[in-house]
Amino acid sequence: MGIQFSPSVYEHAARLINRTPWDVSRDPELLFQGHAAAYRLYEHRPIVVGIDIYNLEAEAYGAAVPQPEGEGIPAIAAHPLADVAALADLEPLDPRAGRPGMVIEVGRRLKREFPQADVRIPVSGPFSIAANLTGFDALLLACAMEPDRVRGGLAHLARGQLPFARAIAGAGLDVAFFESAATPPILAPRQFRDLELPAVRPLLDDVAAIVGHGVAFVIGGDTVHILDAILEMGCGYVVCPMETNQPAFMARVAPHPQVMVRVNMDHRIVAGPSWDAIRREADRVVALAQTREKACIGTGALPYETPPENVLRLKEYLAG
Repeated sequence: MGIQFSPSVYEHAARLINRTPWDVSRDPELLFQGHAAAYRLYEHRPIVVGIDIYNLEAEAYGAAVPQPEGEGIPAIAAHPLADVAALADLEPLDPRAGRPGMVIEVGRRLKREFPQADVRIPVSGPFSIAANLTGFDALLLACAMEPDRVRGGLAHLARGQLPFARAIAGAGLDVAFFESAATPPILAPRQFRDLELPAVRPLLDDVAAIVGHGVAFVIGGDTVHILDAILEMGCGYVVCPMETNQPAFMARVAPHPQVMVRVNMDHRIVAGPSWDAIRREADRVVALAQTREKACIGTGALPYETPPENVLRLKEYLAG
């Protein structure tokens, strides 16, 4: 087949060094070891440095991320802001402090170790940060009742991400934006265009100018309904999620041949026990990806427990 394979390795990196996601998410040496082990095994593109990638900024803004039990993925336990109005009062986070600074330093070390690798630092979009800081209930109610306030808060959070992006680029690394909290049906397509687009588009333009190319914009869910808006933002890389109508998505992105499209397999199948099921799923998404030149095959976030032999066999199959 000879098609690029791009598995998404976050918490799965911890499994490869027999540590918990919590331990690896907090320790720069373990974070390096986990992602280095993953790259040596899979040679995947890109390396996205992190475990609980959506928690970095919210934690830096004051959200608590307690230790989960066993092999659980760390998550926000309580939302520190009482309402959406408080978003506009937040000071920009210091990208050199806390875990944002840690992942940049680990990314720098990975790039030194593997100069041929595409090393990217995850940067959360403003809606995902806002959801972690206020909670979905308060945020979605404000989207309906106070859209101007939400729009202002999202714009403020977006501007606050620029120092983070500059620090990443200054370390010789690349940026990947993640914004799955804004996906339908959580945020309606009309609201995505009215609230999200005005905040994110200027940010992506600014970051593209910093890194020298259109940036990756990763958002899961039923995204075919907002794909036109996503493409209007000038993204250089988008994801065709398994949760959406993938044939319709690929047809809609066809007039944009300059955009790299990652077509995701069902991560549950990739992590499962049946090679026949994995092969059938691979054949399905390859048929979609082969409709364009700039396409690759993804897995979605590999679960912690995914057998490495599944990923390696899948990689070999796609390369054949």
